[in-house]
Order: sequence, then C-alpha cells, then structure tokens
Amino acid sequence: MKMTFRWYGAKDDSIPLQYIRQIPGIGGVVSAVYDVPVGEVWPRERVRGLKNEVEGSGLGLEVIESVNVHEDIKLAAPARDRYIENYIKTLKNLAEIGIKCVCYNFMPVFDWTRTDLFKPLKDGSSAMFYDKRVIDKITDPSKMVRAMRRGSNGFSLPGWEPERLNRVGELFQAYQTVDEEGLRAALGYFLKAVIPYCERYDIKMAIHPDDPPWRIFGLPRIVKDERDIALLLELADSPYNGVTLCSGSLGASPANDIPAMIRKFGKAGRIHFAHVRNVLRQDDGSLCETSHLSSDGSLDLYDIMKAYHDVGFDGYMRPDHGRNIWDEKCRPGYGLYDRALGIAYLNGLDEAIKKGEKSDVI
Repeated sequence: MKMTFRWYGAKDDSIPLQYIRQIPGIGGVVSAVYDVPVGEVWPRERVRGLKNEVEGSGLGLEVIESVNVHEDIKLAAPARDRYIENYIKTLKNLAEIGIKCVCYNFMPVFDWTRTDLFKPLKDGSSAMFYDKRVIDKITDPSKMVRAMRRGSNGFSLPGWEPERLNRVGELFQAYQTVDEEGLRAALGYFLKAVIPYCERYDIKMAIHPDDPPWRIFGLPRIVKDERDIALLLELADSPYNGVTLCSGSLGASPANDIPAMIRKFGKAGRIHFAHVRNVLRQDDGSLCETSHLSSDGSLDLYDIMKAYHDVGFDGYMRPDHGRNIWDEKCRPGYGLYDRALGIAYLNGLDEAIKKGEKSDVI
C-alpha cells in the first residue's frame, strides 16, 4: 500500500508540506485544485503547479481528491454533456502530470452531512458529530448550511462549495423527481462516457461512498452498501471503474461488514483508494468520529487492515478524519496531529500483520 495524507494547498491548509514530510511512513499527499468552479476544466498550468509544489517538498502526488461532479450530471440535465466533456478534459490534464487515481462522489447536494464540526469529547478533544435527532428536526437545510459555515473555524469545507449550496433550495426542488434508479442511471451515463478515456489515459476512477450511507432529507443515495457498490461496478465493467472504500462512511451503518467488502472488491481489483478511519455508532442512529484506535470506536481496525493485507492491496491509502487535539487550529476533521497518529497506528498494524504472517510460516 502507498500511505498518503490529504492536503488542501498552501493557501487553504493549516499544515505545511514540510510537516507532512516528517510523518513516518508517508509516501505522498492527496490534493486538488480547489478554486476552479465545479464543472469547469482544470487548467494545465494549475495542475502542473500543484504537482511541482508537492514534489518540491519531497512528496509524491498521484491521487486527486476530488474532481467533483456537477449537479447537472447527477440530475441528467440538458447541460450534462458539456460538463462531462469538461471532466474528460480535466482527466487528460491530470494524466499528463502523472495522476493515477481520481476520487469523486455522486451524492446529491451534500457531499457529507454532520450536525457538529467540533463536538467536545470526554478526553478534552473534539470531533465531527452526526446527531440524528437534530437532522430529523431540520425542515430548512439552508439553515444547516449556514451553521456549518459559521462553525468551520474559518476554513472552507470540502464538498460544500458556496456557488452550489447558495442555491440549496433550488437543488432540493430539482431532486424531488429523482429516485435511486434515476440517480444510478445518471451515474451509468457518466461512467460510460468517461471510463474509455480513463483506460486511454491510465487513470482510475474511485467513487466515494455516501456519508452517511442512508437517505437524508429524502435525497436518493446509491453508494450505501455492498449491493450498491456491486451495481455501480457493473455500470462500466472496467478495472478503471473502482471504489474509494471509506471504512468510516460505510461503517456508520452496522449492516455493512467492512472487512468482507474489502475482501470481495479488493480481490476483484476494484478498490483503488482506501480511506481508513473509525467511527462510534450510537443506538439512536447518531455517530461520532473518533481516534483510529479500534477500542475507541465501533470498527475493528485490525480486521480492516488484515483484510487489505489478505487481498494484496497495493493501492493508495490514507487516514481519514481525525479529532481536533492539543488545541490545534485546523479544518474540521483535518488537523495534523490526530491524522499523523492515525498513520502511525495503521502502519503499526500493517507491520505487525506482515511480521506475524512470517512468524506463522516459520
């Protein structure tokens, strides 16, 4: 596996590249060009500049997270072909600088949903939190958008682009006639258009699961579980059509067996990117993000890392959302300290699994 770390660029990240370079076992960063409007082509000079900046620090850049999909593509609107054409041009520009994997999602309106970005925890840290009771009472999602912006610590929120969410009411109206079958058909249309170019450019598409993996505000969700992933892989039967398997997103549902999914889709070569984190599920359907340590959450990280080992996973991996610890001022979920601890933990598990297997053979 190739261990990576998400980075938002020198202008919008609290963490310098030289700090990331000092994390033991790090192989590179995952980044993007964040100020190009969704649906427009990423200019060659911008992606080349990003690549040079990262490599100049001694790190690699082979994964982009994310090239976001315009809502008109998800809605099968008349303008979707123009936005798909732009997406293909962006893929070409990324391939030219050596990008091998693109993470994206197909979630309507919200890329992820939380009710609290810095919920205090018992140990004095804080973490992102999803309170089902709060969600169930929301009748105007635009109020949640404003609350998230106020609570973001002054940082932009990935997947919550202002140009899109400023018209959240209009988007909800547009999705009233879209069900899961329609959204899946729109994803199939998109994949059938872009995957042939991915094969030509040698760049793999890795869809991120819904976060959390169930319907919210009546919006359709189509990457919730094992069945959904199997269906989307059939939409374009190519090794370039794959998954970003996020243990925290999928693991929010107790019905999802993450190690089993890793073995099924990893053995088939369809997991191109792994987000590995823990989450603490609550009886009422709420969830809290935690440290990566197995005992702090509802997921067994040893079992997850063992599954990746068993299928011979050699793709890209990163720790996912971390807590806010040691009074760090950072973007919600994306501080340095707890994610660096996450990398150390994941690398420690990986080393122990490999050495344990060797001792068993001896």
